[in-house]
Amino acid sequence: MRYLLYTLMAVFFFASVTYADNGIISIKSSHDVKTTVDRLESKLKEKGMTVFIRINHAEGAQKVGKKLRPTELIIFGNPKVGTPLMQCGQSVAIDLPQKALIWQDEAGQVWLSYNDPKYLASRHSIKGCSEVIKKIEKALGNFARMATMP
Repeated sequence: MRYLLYTLMAVFFFASVTYADNGIISIKSSHDVKTTVDRLESKLKEKGMTVFIRINHAEGAQKVGKKLRPTELIIFGNPKVGTPLMQCGQSVAIDLPQKALIWQDEAGQVWLSYNDPKYLASRHSIKGCSEVIKKIEKALGNFARMATMP
């Protein structure tokens, strides 16, 4: 029974993941934007990550008389993770700390999007650091899954 549950969870997760050629991974959320961001922030802190800031772009738009569907950005990181990546390719620091964008599309679907670590490695010509990239990939995927699943 447990195996079946894990299999169904994996199928749900991978069926709801979109990989774009622009280096952004987007995952469908089962929750609204606020709940997804709250869940992500909680899991990040629980795992020892620093949440630097949470930016509500829709509120910012409202302040200047514009409308924007719910859109929040959360910036987070941990030097234990980021430093080894920067040692592999210092220019990657421009893409750090990590960011996650939680947003609602035109159809009302909520997404959690983040930069694909493999894309960042390619963008910054990082070679010989596949273990670091895999570790970051796994962590980001886990955080995204915990924030978006029912």
